[in-house]
Amino acid sequence: MGRLFGTDGVRGVANADLTAELALDLAVAAAHVLGDVGAFSTPGGRRPVAVVGDDTRASGEFLTAAVVAGLASAGVDVWRAGSLPTPAIAYLTGALNADLGVILSASHNPMPDNGIKFLARGGHKLADDVETAIEARLREDWSRPLGADVGRVTDYSDGGRMYVEHLLSTLPNRLDGLRVVVDGANGAASVVGPDALRLAGAEVIEIHTTPNGLNINDGCGSTHLESLIEAVDEHGADAGVAFDGDADRCLAVAADGSLVDGDHVLAILAIALRERGALVHDTVVATVMANLGFRLAVEAAELTVVETGVGDRYVLEAMRDGGFVLGGEQSGHVIMSEYATTGDGVLTALHLLARMAETGRTLVDLAGIVQKLPQVLINVRDVDKKRVDSDETLAGALTKARAELGSTGRVLLRPSGTEPLVRVMVEAATAEQAQTIAEQLAAVVASSLG
Repeated sequence: MGRLFGTDGVRGVANADLTAELALDLAVAAAHVLGDVGAFSTPGGRRPVAVVGDDTRASGEFLTAAVVAGLASAGVDVWRAGSLPTPAIAYLTGALNADLGVILSASHNPMPDNGIKFLARGGHKLADDVETAIEARLREDWSRPLGADVGRVTDYSDGGRMYVEHLLSTLPNRLDGLRVVVDGANGAASVVGPDALRLAGAEVIEIHTTPNGLNINDGCGSTHLESLIEAVDEHGADAGVAFDGDADRCLAVAADGSLVDGDHVLAILAIALRERGALVHDTVVATVMANLGFRLAVEAAELTVVETGVGDRYVLEAMRDGGFVLGGEQSGHVIMSEYATTGDGVLTALHLLARMAETGRTLVDLAGIVQKLPQVLINVRDVDKKRVDSDETLAGALTKARAELGSTGRVLLRPSGTEPLVRVMVEAATAEQAQTIAEQLAAVVASSLG
C-alpha cells in the first residue's frame, strides 16, 4: 500500500478510496499516535478532547460519523462543530484547549472527493513523521476502553460565532464604504464568510452560499471565478472574494474584473504589515510557484522572499523556523501566523479589504505593484507522477525548454500531492512563448508518463 497521507491529509473519492471503515481506523490510530507523542494532556485524569468539523459535502455526513465513532471508541471526548472552514476548526482546537482537531474536507476538489485532515494540540498541522506513525498503526491490536471510559460526543454550536469574533479582533480598521461580492463556493464559509465581512462594515452581496451537499465547488468558488467576475460588474462592487470548499484559500477580483491572486495578496499584505512595523525581519515566505513578477515587486520594496516547496505545510514550516508572520501560495493560501495556524481565506479577505479601506485605493491600484510575467499552467491528468524526476525523455525536453527560455523565464514540473496529475508551469517573456513551451512539455509528460 502506498502512502495514505498527501500534502494535505488523506484524500480520495468518498466511499471508494476513502471509506467509512478507513475513516474510523484512521481516527483510532491518530488518537493512539498523538497520545504517544504527548499531544494529549490529561491533568487530573481528564479524557482527551477532539474538535471535529466538516465542509458541506454529502459524504461528510457518514465520514464524520465514522471519525467521531473512532475517536470516542478510543476514549476521546468529541466536540462536533458542524460545517465550518478548516481554519475555524484549527482556531477552535487551540482556543478550546482541545488535544486534537479533525476536518473532513477535500478543499477545492470536486464534490465526490473527500478528505481527512488531523491537527495537533494548538491547531497545528501534523509533521510528516507523525502522519507516517499513524499509517503504521492502522488496524493494530489495541486495548479498548469500556464502560465509563469510552469517549462522549457533544454538539458544539458556538464555533462559528467564536471564529468570526476572533477574525474581527485581528482587523486594523473597519471596511465601511466597501461593496463586496462574496462567493462561498457552496462550502464551509457560506455563512461565516459573509457574516464576518458584514460585521466588519462592508456591504455584502452573496453568491453560491446555499450548499445542498452536492454543489460544493460546482462552477463556483476560487477555482471558477467566472460568476464572481460577472457579479462584481453587475453590482458595481469595489471587489469580489472567492473561497474554496473549506475556505483555507481566497482569491479576489477587482472592480475591472481582473484577477487578484495569492501573489498579489501577499505583496499587498507584506507592504501593509511593514508599514505598521509588524512584518518580522521584513520577510515574506512564498513557494516556487510564485510568479517571478512577485519576487521582483517584493525585492523592489526592499523586502526579502524565502522560497519553499509547494504546499502550505512547507510554507508554515519555513515561517516557524524563521519566526516569520506572513507567507502563502499563488493559489490563495495565505498564512498570517500572528492570527492563524493555517491558511485562512476569510481572514485573508478581511485584511485585503481592510487595506483598501485604510488607503482609499482601488484593488486594481494596490495589485498593480506586481507586474506578472506571462505564466501558463497545464494539468496533465492520469499519468505516473512518481516518474517525473526519473524519465529520461522528459529530462531532455526540460533541458531544451530551459535553454530556450534562458534568463527570461522558468519551467517547473510538480506532481500534485492530492490528485493523479502533474502540473506543468512555464513563465516566459511573452504569453505565446509560455503557451507553446507549456503545451510541448505537457505533451511529453502525457506520452512519457501516461
